[in-house]
Amino acid sequence: MQHAPKVTYAPREEMLMSFTLAKTERLAAILAQAPVIPVLTFEDAASGVATAKALRDGGLPVLEVTLRTPKSLEALQAIVSEVEGVTVGAGTVLEPEHVQTAIQAGAEFLVSPGVSSRLIAAGSEAPVPFLPGVATASEAMQLAERGANFAKFFPAGPAGGPAYLKALLAPLPNLHFVPTGGVDLGNAPSYLALKNVVSVGGSWVAPADLIARGDWAGIQALAQEASKLKAR
Repeated sequence: MQHAPKVTYAPREEMLMSFTLAKTERLAAILAQAPVIPVLTFEDAASGVATAKALRDGGLPVLEVTLRTPKSLEALQAIVSEVEGVTVGAGTVLEPEHVQTAIQAGAEFLVSPGVSSRLIAAGSEAPVPFLPGVATASEAMQLAERGANFAKFFPAGPAGGPAYLKALLAPLPNLHFVPTGGVDLGNAPSYLALKNVVSVGGSWVAPADLIARGDWAGIQALAQEASKLKAR
């Protein structure tokens, strides 16, 4: 397990606060569990449970189940109920309504590809941590102003990759990122070497074709390989 970055929570006016210290610290602890967060899409609950077990056994205990299919919430709920030793979050959270349905299904954290005022409001009121997405310095500044210490950087590759995140370190030293989108085993080390990156997200550890074939051993092997990556 890697060490969570120290949370630096600067006082701000109450009206700007959207990210509480308790949830920020909880999110830091979640992100410190592994260098890679598998980004998962499921067509049924059974494949979700089997994939989660394979990833856990391969050393990746933090999972992001995207809300992209009709069975995604069912799969998330099944993983929470049936798979021990994992922390399950809901990804592709786009609307305030998604916040409530994901939490009801058992999501322990929430992830969005971007931000909106309505989504930030819903996420700030949720009882679980919220990892909002950014793609620009302006979006990152808006989150930092609201008290955020963590953000998803998406889509990481098209948005500028490691060089862009490195450039954000000087003006935004207290904001840490989880790059996702175009991240794979080959370029993940370049992201994880940065001071402002705590982990990366990616679907390469559980590709759709392996899930469709039920190749759980193959997924476990990919997870074992990814779990050996090291964050700075």
